Amino acid sequence: MAGFLLCEPTTLYNILNQETKHSRLAETNYLYLLDVRTKREYDESHIITAQRMKQKGGKYVVPESMDLECVKFCIVYDGITNSLDVSIELEEKDKPDSSEDEEEGNVVMGAAIEGAKVLAEHTRHPVYILNGGYERFSASYHFFRTQKIFSMPQELDAFQTYPVEIVPGEVYLGTSRQACNPQMHKHLKVKAHVNVCLETAPFFEGDKKNFLHIKVTDSPEEDLFSHFRQATHFMDAHVNLGSVVLVFSTQGISRGCTMVLAYLMHRNKESLRRSWAHVQNCKNNIRPNRGFVQQLVNWEKVIHGAVVTDISDPHY
Repeated sequence: MAGFLLCEPTTLYNILNQETKHSRLAETNYLYLLDVRTKREYDESHIITAQRMKQKGGKYVVPESMDLECVKFCIVYDGITNSLDVSIELEEKDKPDSSEDEEEGNVVMGAAIEGAKVLAEHTRHPVYILNGGYERFSASYHFFRTQKIFSMPQELDAFQTYPVEIVPGEVYLGTSRQACNPQMHKHLKVKAHVNVCLETAPFFEGDKKNFLHIKVTDSPEEDLFSHFRQATHFMDAHVNLGSVVLVFSTQGISRGCTMVLAYLMHRNKESLRRSWAHVQNCKNNIRPNRGFVQQLVNWEKVIHGAVVTDISDPHY
């Protein structure tokens, strides 16, 4: 039986926004998101793509349509659970003529743990419990609340992914397509751009205070190193003012990713290895070209006075 762990809201946000050519949500074994709240609460509003996990005889049951054995992420949430050390009692309603949907307990703090225990019996990977539940997630990402139930693969395939969150509420990494989307800017409250590609976006153009455009191609011969100091200071200034910064390139996997790595190394005074692990957790398909990786090692030497990360490791 697999165990279970807490999942932060920003982690779920990033899981929902992974993409290759299309959203990863369309992949069969990528994510199962389960809502253990009451039917009324679920129908009122739930996190996008979530399915409801029902009770039967006072116990939660796995939805029949789910094959949990090989799923990569299995995440369950209730309203407010924020600890794994919560005891709970589910009191079954005494309604002999009620339907299965209505035979549910009074869902309270800890309900997600009870659901996770059931799910853990059917999967090889850990089951995640959303820290703070629906209330905390929806407070930060209200735009991912919905009444819609996604039932067709093509609906998930067409899901519009948002920039991934690198530093919660401060720094995002995205694509040039996302940088042109006014709704995403509004939802994420983006106030500044670092554009690391040749394409332009309709926001902040010509506004030197809120826009930094580093015009480079994704070539190992391009020089990003000489822009690291300017870009990190630009981002520092905005973050210190409470402004949200979007860093982007065409796909966000090489040039934009390199700039975000340089920023984290500078901000946290940490190694390339540690920053890389963090960014890869936020965006699974990062792939800076070899020239940029070497420039990040040179940046690491500037920050630490010596090279710390061995980039001969195939991981890089």
